[in-house]
Amino acid sequence: MKTWFKSGSPWIWLSGASVSLSLIMVVGLVGLIAVKGLGIYWPGTLHQYEFLNEDGSKEFVIGEVYDSELVNRERLKDSGITISENEEWISRVLIKTGNRDIYGSDFRWIIEKNASRVDSPKELVAFVRREWGNIYGSLESIKENGVVVSAGNWDAFNERLKHVTELHDKIEQIEKHDIGGINYEIERLRLAQKKLVLEGQFNVSAESELKSREQSLQQEYKLQQEQLVSLYQQVKRDAVVVKIAGGQLVDVNLEQIVRAYKPNDMGMLAKVFFYVESIWLFVSDDPREANTEGGIFPAIFGTVMMVLIMSVIVTPFGIVAAVYLREYASQGFMTRMVRIAVNNLAGVPSIVYGIFGLGFFIYFLGGNIDQLFFPEALPTPTFGTPGIMWASLTLAILTLPVVIVATEEGLSRVPKSIREGSLALGATKWETLWKTVLPMASPAMMTGLILAVARAAGEVAPLMLVGVVKLAPSLPLDGNFPFLHLDRKFMHLGFHIYDVGFQSPNVEAARPLVYATALLLIVVIIFLNLAAISIRNRLREKYKGLDH
Repeated sequence: MKTWFKSGSPWIWLSGASVSLSLIMVVGLVGLIAVKGLGIYWPGTLHQYEFLNEDGSKEFVIGEVYDSELVNRERLKDSGITISENEEWISRVLIKTGNRDIYGSDFRWIIEKNASRVDSPKELVAFVRREWGNIYGSLESIKENGVVVSAGNWDAFNERLKHVTELHDKIEQIEKHDIGGINYEIERLRLAQKKLVLEGQFNVSAESELKSREQSLQQEYKLQQEQLVSLYQQVKRDAVVVKIAGGQLVDVNLEQIVRAYKPNDMGMLAKVFFYVESIWLFVSDDPREANTEGGIFPAIFGTVMMVLIMSVIVTPFGIVAAVYLREYASQGFMTRMVRIAVNNLAGVPSIVYGIFGLGFFIYFLGGNIDQLFFPEALPTPTFGTPGIMWASLTLAILTLPVVIVATEEGLSRVPKSIREGSLALGATKWETLWKTVLPMASPAMMTGLILAVARAAGEVAPLMLVGVVKLAPSLPLDGNFPFLHLDRKFMHLGFHIYDVGFQSPNVEAARPLVYATALLLIVVIIFLNLAAISIRNRLREKYKGLDH
């Protein structure tokens, strides 16, 4: 036994077991997040419950089972629910009843065994709305301009819904892109005129040209507005009458319905297609209902763009700093102090970087940029306000020590004989560094970038100060010149998780969305890391022959 311990085998097995256990825990955690987050998109069965009240009246509840739990009878003593005296623990289920505009809340706890009747009619429909959450019930009739034209025909309803959805997409295109682009150009003309006035170059010719362009834009705006009014008249024409729990009839305009489905009448294949479509909408759609409904595409876009900009900034600065410290700086006291400072920077809390970014980048640097290059826009700041560029710069400084340390480590592993051989063949120090040393150290540089990306993508605290917002009115990248707007605020997956999880007024509806967004953030980080790892492996294969 002593020989076995001295051989080191127990520690190898212990290390292997620890790594295996860690991997199992990570996979288990990701699996739990996936089940909790993506499970909400499966079309659950709609149940109709009937309860008998003490006065003999009937109460109906329609909804889908969201959760269940065992509750001590003491917690339900004052709830008005009938409980048997010999029951200590009671099983209850959380039902998503929808209809928040009618009931005030779209979730309700019930005790299933108290129901006098439970069934799942195939005609029950789940209507997903743009506001007030889902509404559950049966399709009674279809109205056109307030007049009933069809007695609840499902195919006719789907045809009208498809038409209204196309109209709604056209309205969104005109409002967000066409009219938005016109307003953007009009604002640019206003700033151009103000700039000419400040520079003393505003004359009759310039005024005439600006007015001509503005009139052209105003005419285009008027045409788009007329088209918009016509589309709004068409989209508000159709409505449906829905019979909800208890027999109450509710009118719902088709423009408020995103999609509708009959989960109780769907086969397995139809449910799978619906599930895939729901996940796609979650990834590609814009958020609704204070981020508790809809998709998270702007947050995905903002996260990826911020990480890419940060990578473009941090990589050259980190490599240059590491090359200087390793190849050019004299290895004395000051260099050792700089290395200690770099290592200490890696341990500074991220919120400190956020405060630095707010004070230096936004107030000082951004304010001076506005004074020098955008005086016509003042007092409204252009770069003197939080935006994606300042967020990327802040995270670049935050991750800079990681890139410096990794690059230095890579440079130190390049054999001294390689440098001496290159110099002996007549190459200069710069040529040796550029053509031999840096290519051999490139895998280590990519390792530093991978670590930087992994940390930056998950940071939230500094972003709250330097550019991230709950809802961004537009993406940093669009069709308006100069196309990439680095001064704009943006959405981020990490902040989206914080906002939905801790700031949402509808906790039950937000909880699954937190899991789904967390899973997507993990996927985005893995995708970015895999791309960097792939590049690193290619570089390693390309230059591994130089090691010999």
